[in-house]
Amino acid sequence: MTDMERWRLILGEPATRCTGSLQGDGAQRDAALEWLYGRDPELAERGVRKGGNEDSLLQTVDWLDQVHRLFPRETIERLERDAVERYEITDVVTDPDVLQRIEPNPALLRAVLRTKHLMNPAVLAMARKIVEAVVRQLMEKLKTEVRQAFSGTRSRRPSIHRNSRNFDFRATIRANLQRYQPDKRKLSIEHAKFFSRTRKHVEQWQVILLVDQSGSMTSSVIHSAVTAACLWSLPGLKTHLVAFDTNVVDLTSDVTDPVELLMKVQLGGGTDIAKATAYGASLVDSPRRAIVVLISDFYEGGNPDHLVRTVKSLCEQGTHVLCLAALDEEANPNYDRVLGQRLANAGAHVGAMTPGQLAEFVAEKLA
Repeated sequence: MTDMERWRLILGEPATRCTGSLQGDGAQRDAALEWLYGRDPELAERGVRKGGNEDSLLQTVDWLDQVHRLFPRETIERLERDAVERYEITDVVTDPDVLQRIEPNPALLRAVLRTKHLMNPAVLAMARKIVEAVVRQLMEKLKTEVRQAFSGTRSRRPSIHRNSRNFDFRATIRANLQRYQPDKRKLSIEHAKFFSRTRKHVEQWQVILLVDQSGSMTSSVIHSAVTAACLWSLPGLKTHLVAFDTNVVDLTSDVTDPVELLMKVQLGGGTDIAKATAYGASLVDSPRRAIVVLISDFYEGGNPDHLVRTVKSLCEQGTHVLCLAALDEEANPNYDRVLGQRLANAGAHVGAMTPGQLAEFVAEKLA
């Protein structure tokens, strides 16, 4: 593909007078992009691309066939994600012909969870296979991170095992000071130093995950289920998983099967964080050996004063309370910062984490 063809695909029909018309595969690529992005009212207003008034020449299944033939893998993943999440083309996950063709990925998993109530039993069985495939990928990745987090605490003894997590910055500087070049203000590192790790004994701790299952928290629900399954197998660590909207559902009995758990989750509805936190507090056996993890956007539909009082009470009794605005691979926070600040003032740790970072937090508290 030439640079002019790329620019024509990016800019759409208005650029034809400068770039020339597209032919062959180029024209088919343009039709595939138009089918998806031509429905965007903002782009249409700017004249970048425009959707025609005529009936669509492509159905979703045909469109998928075309993009898989015409575009590289990275582009295909972006197009499929935009179709599902940006334009809410629900037949991507409710049409059996489409489900047979699409590649399992996290965006598709989120779409399945949002639309599974629309599926008949046959389509739901196919969608479950997508859930299984994506959960398996997430489990394999997170298991490695959990093993690393619980592999042992850092000691001051040096180690011959080179691992970025164990890099000893200060010892490395001291060992290489004679190689400092003042004129270039550079330090040449010849001998890198690393910490060793000692095994830690995990004993009689609780981790209570309280997960907001409102529509905006879909990624956090997915990663919470996978995280809980990984933590469940650790010796001496008792893990609970509770989902909530205006109601509270204890899903701990399904933690060992995150696929089944996710298929039971009902996304959407209101939010009563105070009720969920009070339930989580009732599960605490030994306050000073418990971690309560509240995962929400903190837009409270219940009683915020009650929520703050419950969190303050937990903190005062010695329980570690962690309020997370996100739990996914990107951990981009989006939350009510006013309520978040009130929870921080009550003694909670407030922020955003990936599942691996949560595992590290738990491991450090258990050390």
